[in-house]
Amino acid sequence: MLLYTHSDAALHRVPRGHPEHPDRITTLLAHLGQLDLWNRMAIREAPLASIESLQNVHDESFINLLVQNVPSEGLLRVDADTYMSPKSLDAARRVSGALLESVELVLNNEADRSFVAMRPPGHHAESTHAMGFCLINHVAVAAKRALDWVDRVAILDFDVHHGNGTVETFRGTNEVLVCSTFQHPFYPGRFHDVRDANIVLSPLAAGTSSDGFREAVKQDWIRVIESHDPDLIFVSAGFDAHKDDPLGGLQLTDDDFDWITGLICDLAAVSCGGRVISVLEGGYDLNALSRCVEIHLERMLDSSHED
Repeated sequence: MLLYTHSDAALHRVPRGHPEHPDRITTLLAHLGQLDLWNRMAIREAPLASIESLQNVHDESFINLLVQNVPSEGLLRVDADTYMSPKSLDAARRVSGALLESVELVLNNEADRSFVAMRPPGHHAESTHAMGFCLINHVAVAAKRALDWVDRVAILDFDVHHGNGTVETFRGTNEVLVCSTFQHPFYPGRFHDVRDANIVLSPLAAGTSSDGFREAVKQDWIRVIESHDPDLIFVSAGFDAHKDDPLGGLQLTDDDFDWITGLICDLAAVSCGGRVISVLEGGYDLNALSRCVEIHLERMLDSSHED
C-alpha cells in the first residue's frame, strides 16, 4: 500500500483561525509516524500534476487564471473561504499528481491501495471555479485519467459536505458512479438534487448518528456499486462527519469510519481485485482526524492483497 504526502501541503497558507490550516497535515503525519502502520506502507513524495491533466476536468481559462494569480507573497482570496498563498497551487497540483501516479501504479498492479495525505481538499471545486477550501478537484482529475485505462470507476464520498464538484463533473457520465453521503441542508447547497442514474446521493439530517448513516449507505450504495462493477474505486475520505468536528452536525464515531472503510474494501475485493485509491477531504478536529485516518489506513492495510 502506498501513502503520498509532500512538504508543500503545509506551505498552503490560510488566514489565522481558518479551519483548513497546515496543522491538519503536520499533526496527522506526526501521529501516523509514531505508529507501526507507517512502516507497513510505501511512503512516496507527491509529484506535481501537469497543467494539462487539470484541464481534463477544469476549463482552461479557470486553470490559467489560477496560474496567473498565484501571489508572490501573502494571501489571495479566490472565494468566500478559499485562499491561495505562494505555494498553494503547487500543493494542490501535488494532491492531483499523487492520485494520478496512484492510478498508474494501481492499474499496473504495482500496488493495490493508495492514500493521499495532503491538502488542500478538492471535492467542492467545480469546472470553472474554486470553492469550499478547494482549488482543484483531485479525485475527478484522477478518475478521468483512470478511464483511459479501464471501462468503469466509482467515486465514494463520505464527508459532512456534499461533493458538489465531483457530481458536476460526472453527472450523466455512465462510466463513473458517484455516491455521496452528506449533511443536508448544509454547505454547499449545490448539485445535491441531481437525478442522473450514475449519481447516488444520500442526504442526512443534522444530528444523524451511526444507525442512520449506516442504513443510508446500505440502502443507497451497496446494490448500485455491485451493479456498476467498477474496475477501480476512488474514495473522497472526509472525516468532518465525526461528532467532534467543529464544522458539521453529524454524529459519527470512530467506529463508523472503520465500518465504511471495511465495506468499501469488501466491495472492491469483489469488483476490482481490491483496488482502492483514497484521498483526504474534510476533517477539522485534529484529534478525531488523526484517529480516524489511522483507522482508515489500518482497515485498508488489513484487507490489502499485498500485506
